[in-house]
Amino acid sequence: MKSLRKRAFYDDLVFEVFEEVYEPAEDTFLLADYLAQVVKETDTVLDMGTGCGVLAVIAAKKALKVVATDLNPHAVVCARLNIKTNNVSSKVDVRLGDLFERIPKIEKFDLIVFNAPYLPSEPDEEKTWLGRAWAGGPTGRQIIDKFIDEAPQYLKENGRILLAQSTLAKVEKTITKFSRAGFEASVVAEKKFPFETIVIVQAKAFISRKQ
Repeated sequence: MKSLRKRAFYDDLVFEVFEEVYEPAEDTFLLADYLAQVVKETDTVLDMGTGCGVLAVIAAKKALKVVATDLNPHAVVCARLNIKTNNVSSKVDVRLGDLFERIPKIEKFDLIVFNAPYLPSEPDEEKTWLGRAWAGGPTGRQIIDKFIDEAPQYLKENGRILLAQSTLAKVEKTITKFSRAGFEASVVAEKKFPFETIVIVQAKAFISRKQ
């Protein structure tokens, strides 16, 4: 039986969203808007946790190459469909894997983009594919912290990172952790809601890290 589908839209792009795949929401589109402004024609981009492939497609419209990963097999199939439909198949390689599991250490990127699972959650909420798309453990930082620990080794010398998260997962901790890893990090976009603010944190390497 085929997965039920919804549709999501960004500018003139159309995306099918399978039932078991995270539906693009305010965090997706906030990150998409900023990504569209900063991606370069010479960039190789890693879209981590690609979901239905919105960010991968937006990056590929301009970037040299995009690798998109997701631990959800339904998301991988969904992303491949949307990448083909939006005519960027020649630029995008979609891989099934958790975080950097399918990225060899020799593969480096100019830009890594991650709409992380960032909401505080109970263990039971991580048992479904949809739950794993947003559940960030007791503090919301379970995946964020692991990502920041691993991401630097997959960046090129002048690489940068765009990370979406909620203030519920302590943005100041993210900025501090990036700083300790040798990055200058700041909030570059945000959208306020009654009980939280969704932010985009951009991290760039300090000069000392490049030497």
